[in-house]
Amino acid sequence: MSWLSKLQHRPATQVDTSARSGTPPTTLHGNQDDNRILFQTFEWHTTSQPPPPNATHSPASHYARLTRLLPSLAASGVTAIWLPPGCKANSPQGNGYDCYDLWDLGEFDQKWTRSTKWGSREELADLMGRCRELGLEVVWDSVLNHKTAGDGTQEAWAVEVDGEDRRVEICSPKKIEAWLRYDFPGRENEGMKYSPFKWRADHFNGIDWDQRAQKNAIYKLVDDPATYPKPQQQSDGGGGGSGMNRLARLAGKMKSAPPPRRPGKGWADDVDDMHGNYDYLMFANVDFQHPEVRQDVLKWGEWMVQFTGVDGFRLDAVQHFSYNFTREWIARVRAASQQTRGRKSFVVGEIWTGEVERITKWLDVVGQGAYAYDSPLLYSFSRISEDVHTGSVNADLRTIIRNSLLELRPEAAVTLVANHDTQPGQASFTPMLASLKPLWYAFILLRQEGYPCVFWGDVYGTKGPKAEPPACTVDDGKGWRRSLIPDLMMARRMFAYGEQKDYWDAMSCIAWTREGRPGNDGCVVLISIGPAQDKKGEAKWTVKRMPFGRPGEMYVDLLANVGEKAEVRIDEKGEGLFPCKGMSASVFVRQDAPGIERFPVAFNLDAYGQ
Repeated sequence: MSWLSKLQHRPATQVDTSARSGTPPTTLHGNQDDNRILFQTFEWHTTSQPPPPNATHSPASHYARLTRLLPSLAASGVTAIWLPPGCKANSPQGNGYDCYDLWDLGEFDQKWTRSTKWGSREELADLMGRCRELGLEVVWDSVLNHKTAGDGTQEAWAVEVDGEDRRVEICSPKKIEAWLRYDFPGRENEGMKYSPFKWRADHFNGIDWDQRAQKNAIYKLVDDPATYPKPQQQSDGGGGGSGMNRLARLAGKMKSAPPPRRPGKGWADDVDDMHGNYDYLMFANVDFQHPEVRQDVLKWGEWMVQFTGVDGFRLDAVQHFSYNFTREWIARVRAASQQTRGRKSFVVGEIWTGEVERITKWLDVVGQGAYAYDSPLLYSFSRISEDVHTGSVNADLRTIIRNSLLELRPEAAVTLVANHDTQPGQASFTPMLASLKPLWYAFILLRQEGYPCVFWGDVYGTKGPKAEPPACTVDDGKGWRRSLIPDLMMARRMFAYGEQKDYWDAMSCIAWTREGRPGNDGCVVLISIGPAQDKKGEAKWTVKRMPFGRPGEMYVDLLANVGEKAEVRIDEKGEGLFPCKGMSASVFVRQDAPGIERFPVAFNLDAYGQ
């Protein structure tokens, strides 16, 4: 008998199961559009020992490790994996965001290695093959905005720009020497396999290092000033050609129209307007106004679909390169995918911002069913977490989707709790109470809106100087720890279907129900940021009365250990009193629902020992 039975003051009635006879059993896998789950397969400090230059395979490479992990991920409900950027980086252990050669996936001996950090081209093919066997889609992390580690230097005309407003030039044009020559000697030794294109200074519009002057700055690359008239300058009395006194502008004491644009080569106009123009991010900035650049990168996208068989792309830092080129690129890869496999590629863009309008602007321009990561929702998780941590009276779960992509464009939102950019030690580190992560995962995984993405570090833990253990773990009742994330993933795939009804009537506890559909039972979900214990140290619970199911049915909490599951009986009015302990989540399903015997989900959290 449940401890809750004393609260169930109405007599129960016999359950009528006749209507359920003949209902097909719940299945885990089916249509890939049913409750998809994207799994990020790495964190910033993921270790990997790729094959040496004279070998093609290593059991300790990350690709090999992932291949071994795929069955358990698929069995827990994952439908797609997000691979790290697997193009050749500027060093053997580069994560790939320091991209050197898009066309080298661990096949050519260049930058002191044949393989990438993640593994060899052959190991990638093995991984892709295993994904096909398991019905998993593959999303490739693509770094198109910049290149690093040129093979030689070249002279180029440049102007330094103001870091706070990149439209403002703070010196006259001058020649700099920059690492902008890309010969790709490894591919050159094999006849420039895949692409004959070699990159030169003309193919970039920004750099952050002048080799001759040994100076770091943001340099905008420009045409030879002798070929264009100088832009009209306004006297500012202080020099520098910025059009106004720079200190006054930074202090916000003067306002003026944007500075005149230098004719010819320069920043792309169709990018985010933070810092005036946010084309430049880092390293050697690619100039997508150059026709040779456009053609090479367009062909690379088609080649990735046709040659490797990837199903989709994660586009890194999309606010930093031409929105119109991105629209053209998406059109080309989706057409190639439609022709190759009869369905269009999935594409998601990354924009780290708390201003959702910056994301919707990108979505409006690129169109074509593109997605974007819902960074405002992640920041909302962090905001509420910090309010709880500090004991603020403003902690309010009812504000959880306010000004998020999930609120404005749910059909385009990829939702996430953390990733490699937000983990401790990273530039975009986002603080979040570990004890609340189960709530946030319950939110993204069990609601009908959004395409949830689960982070490697939260499932398997992170390494590095600020390493963390797996998140969302609880005592399994047997002296060990188990993760709630596999339970929540499985619950999504099995029970998070049908009409959704919200019960957001309290700051500290919100709930929603999913009504189910033929072949899949529904569920009742509660998350609470209320105190976990009362003043006596006893567990503190919130109880919500909600209509669900049929009179007499019994519901149990999937997230509890066997023998510890709270039970709720539906009364004659079709309502139940559903409990949730403070600082936790509860997921109730029918006690005899098909598939309930899979919970708790058996899952090995030791990724490096498998």
